[in-house]
Amino acid sequence: MRCSTPRRWTRPSSPALALALSLVAGQAGAVGGLTPGEPSGAIVPRSAAEQARVAAVIRPPETFAAPEPFEARPGGAGTVADSGDARAFTLPSANLAFEETLDFELGNALFAKLWVSAPSSTKASDGLGPLYNARSCQRCHLNDGRGHPPEGESDSRVSMFLRLSVPAPADAVATELETYLAALDGEGATPRTRPEPVYGWQLQDHAVAGHAPEGWLDIAYEEEEIALSDGERVRLRRPVYAIAKPAYGDPSPALQISPRVANPMIGLGLLEAIPAEDILAHADPEDADGDGISGRPNVVWSRRAQAPALGRFGWKAGEASVEEQAATAFAFDMGISSPLVPRPAGDCTGMQGRCLDAPSGAGDVRGDEIDQAGLDLVTFYARNLAVPARRDIGDPEVLRGKAVFHDTGCAACHVPKYVTHRLTDPSRAAQSFQLIWPYSDLLLHDMGEGLADHRPEHRATGREWRTPPLWGIGLTARVSGHNTYLHDGRARSLLEAVLWHGGEAEAAREAVATLPKADRAALVRFLESL
Repeated sequence: MRCSTPRRWTRPSSPALALALSLVAGQAGAVGGLTPGEPSGAIVPRSAAEQARVAAVIRPPETFAAPEPFEARPGGAGTVADSGDARAFTLPSANLAFEETLDFELGNALFAKLWVSAPSSTKASDGLGPLYNARSCQRCHLNDGRGHPPEGESDSRVSMFLRLSVPAPADAVATELETYLAALDGEGATPRTRPEPVYGWQLQDHAVAGHAPEGWLDIAYEEEEIALSDGERVRLRRPVYAIAKPAYGDPSPALQISPRVANPMIGLGLLEAIPAEDILAHADPEDADGDGISGRPNVVWSRRAQAPALGRFGWKAGEASVEEQAATAFAFDMGISSPLVPRPAGDCTGMQGRCLDAPSGAGDVRGDEIDQAGLDLVTFYARNLAVPARRDIGDPEVLRGKAVFHDTGCAACHVPKYVTHRLTDPSRAAQSFQLIWPYSDLLLHDMGEGLADHRPEHRATGREWRTPPLWGIGLTARVSGHNTYLHDGRARSLLEAVLWHGGEAEAAREAVATLPKADRAALVRFLESL
């Protein structure tokens, strides 16, 4: 089987996209997708010969008779052998220098550390809350893997939370980012969202002694059965979310809720090192090629650069860098302040006076509850969690499934491969100039009403989601102990996840639904090999 005509990737001519490209690829504050604020000298520009070489390497395959060169190593030289157990996502990049493994282990220790409330005799670990979702990073990212929704009242909700917001009031003043986004999209500077007045940006379902949790994530499912073209029947479950036992009364009637499970941690430093220009080359916001697939970059506010930057992390690409993703999680998931998010009370709002007045762990020798040295170690750990080697890539059914993946249009958004920047920073050497296979374009796509959360996030609309990387998805059950997928874990199998696709992915979804059963099984087998 051969691939249908591959989508041709060319830089779009849209003025708005050209402005975005200028921002993220040419401005020192967000150069090339590195941690915002790094100098332009942190990368070595590609020569013409290198550009041609990279273009040849990342070209879509023309045949599926055999694996492609280096396909078995999705994380480049940092790829590690599959451990064969639940630790598959916990290993350091294979190409880390020996002396760097100590920093990795120190970062791991901070990632796993249980924080306690202040004041405490253990000054290096106090500052939790007062409101929080988890006491450690590892509680949400068990084995550095994927979170899941609770299955019943007694099941833990620790790896899932609710993002909250309300539409900005009429008298709200546009932020600097909102003003920039309006110019980017040719609109007036209209404020978009604001935190829920009482409950803030996130529902915290735990609290330190003397404080009450904000509420309880409640999920009910409505099931429907659909029939595929060959008669196979699949049951899909549609979640309905509510906040049970709200501690401060009912939230705003205009509340916007977005459920999120924790994302897998592997390969983050490699995603960060993909040139922004290469990501934007896949964007087509006006669908100029008429294939029904747009793809837009999210543009977010970089706390490090104090400027707009390309978003690439989180379910809606709401964070620009690994460091900023970590700092945001410390603040909102655990109530831990850092130099990037210096909020000792975490997500407490002005309506939660006792929460704001509670003792914090800030102000001692650390300054913030986690200082820059600690944040750097956690960032280094997160950047260097290795991608496991592929499995069974030469299996005939896997190869057949790969062909189906391309022929049904899945690769239009789940772009298989990239080559990362040449990086001059010694601490980023493991991510420098690597051929990687994340299977994502890191762009926003309208996924249809079925998956919509109706909650905007920066440039993302309430129907848009970032294309999630697929590397490691076949190890979900072994690493995380479950088989649930999508942003809220509603899908209980890979096939269910595909069948929830809509919007820009509707044509690919219909192509899968009308496949012969053997081809559909081969597609799932290919995904399980990633």
